[in-house]
Formats: sequence, C-alpha cells, structure tokens
Amino acid sequence: MKIAIIGDGGWGTANAILLAGYGHEVAVWGPFKDYIEEIKRRGENVKFLKGVPLPAAIRWTSDRAEVLAGADIVVLASPSKFFRDVCASFMGMVKPGTLVVSLTKGICETSHSRMSEIASAVLGVKNVAVLSGPTHAEEISRGVPSAIVAASMDGRTAKTVQEIWSGPFLRVYTSDDPAGVEIGGAVKNVIAVAVGVSDGLGFGDNTRAALITRGLAEVSRFALACGAKKETVYGLSGVGDLIVTCTSRHSRNHNVGERLGKGEKMADILASMSMVAEGVCNAKVIRELAAELNVEMPITEMVCRLCFEDFSSSAAIAELMQRGLKAE
Repeated sequence: MKIAIIGDGGWGTANAILLAGYGHEVAVWGPFKDYIEEIKRRGENVKFLKGVPLPAAIRWTSDRAEVLAGADIVVLASPSKFFRDVCASFMGMVKPGTLVVSLTKGICETSHSRMSEIASAVLGVKNVAVLSGPTHAEEISRGVPSAIVAASMDGRTAKTVQEIWSGPFLRVYTSDDPAGVEIGGAVKNVIAVAVGVSDGLGFGDNTRAALITRGLAEVSRFALACGAKKETVYGLSGVGDLIVTCTSRHSRNHNVGERLGKGEKMADILASMSMVAEGVCNAKVIRELAAELNVEMPITEMVCRLCFEDFSSSAAIAELMQRGLKAE
C-alpha cells in the first residue's frame, strides 16, 4: 500500500521504518525543507531518532502534494500542540475514502478536543482511527517486541489498521473505544512528569509505585468521566502506556520531571529539548477539563503548579503527602 506519514519526528519515523519493512511504499512529510534534505543526505533522522539507519525505500519530502500523491493511508504524527495547524495545512487535500490514522497523544489546549476529533473536523474525514499504546519510537524502530491498540468506532477500520501494522515484532489489538485510548495516552504523560520529579529528588521505589498507582486512579476517574470504558483504562493504552512512560529511559516526560526534581527551571529544560514533552503541554488542559467535570486530580494539579507556577518540587510532594486521609 502507499502510506503517507505526516510528521518527521521520532514516532512518525519509527512507523515509517516499521511499515517500509513490511514492504509498503512509505513517504514522510516534514515542515522544514532543509531538515528533510539533511535526513535524506545522512540516511538518519539525527534530531529525533539518532543512531537508527533509515531504509533507502522511504521517501522524504516537505511538499504536501507529493507526500499525499496516490496515498491509500494517511498517518498523522505531529505533536499535539501543532496538530491542528498541520491538519489545516492539508485541508481539502486528503481524497475521500482514504484511511486516516492518528498516532498523536494529547488534548487540544484551546478546543479541548481529542486529536482524532480535530483530524476528522479539519480534514473532513468521517472516521479517524487511533493507534496508541506502550511503544517508544526508539524500540519500535529497532524491532523490539511490543504491543499496541488500534481503536475506531467502526470495527472494520480498527481491523484494517490491526492487519496493516501487525508483524513479527508488533502485536496489535483492536478496540471500539478511541476516546479511552486517546485519553489514556494523554493523561499518562502528566503522571510521568510527577514520577520523574520524585526520581529527581532522589526518592525511591516506594514513591514511584505510589505515584504510578495513584496516577492510574486519576487516569481512570478522568477517562470514565469523559465517557471512556473502564477496560480500556486497564489495557495497553492505559495502564500499559502509563507504566512504560513513567519508568523508561526513553521517556521525555519522565526526563523533564527528573530535571525539575533536580532543581532546573522549566524554561531552561524546554529550551534545551528538540522534541515535545506532551505531559507539559497537556497538564493545563487536563486540569481545566477535570475542573469542568468535577474530577479530583491532585497529581495533575501538582504537575501544573510545578510547570507553570514556579512551585518547588519538595513542596509539591509534601502537599500530596499531607492531603486529607481517605479510603483507597
């Protein structure tokens, strides 16, 4: 099949490597022509997936019409903060009947919409599938055995994505709960920042386990209030993604939190990063939505205060520990 991947970041690149390895004809679009030329020249995406050689069969372009030419599938892989604008730049260009799949984890800061909802509205596509789970680009690109969830309200669409993405090193499950899959993928990033702070402060396994477990309670409360299914929260795209993002050396969100815990300023941390830490971008909008839905999310609240209100890491942990006592 001809597959167009919109977004030249690590996750878009990893999916390009995976799908090209299956024999599909893959083209990847990036917004900056100079950097696309550098990728082609080096045979490596140095900025976003360093050290991973790129198959020669993958085509790289900054031309929107070129990447979409003849595409059977359009894969959206831009960071959430740029997602709407990138989709808008392709408005009217995706032909009817094209399968559109979103890989992006996050919630829009202005509209509070999920990424698949934005893509559907902006691109005029009725049913946008979602692909999410505990899968770091660094490992998918190297063929490390992994599992992920393909979600769509339309069972045939989910099944199609499952069949296309499944292979020797990637097992794909289907779901009819795209809302749950997307919400789990967004909120777990915020919890990972909190776990990183704990590790940066030098706390131990007890603290990490407590934050992950109580973080899962926040993910569950929030997701169910948004109409998600409980079984989705406790599946790969919920608890699975939460575990890997809170514990992996590849996790940008954990890394941001760890640096905060060690005393660095948020502005300096973000300025030093080439890739987006979605947990920072999404903490505010999740807090706002939680308030609207009357959902208690104390860990998310603390992450917001740490990231945007110059709150100290030690004070944040102390405040969490001194909250009113309650039953689990």
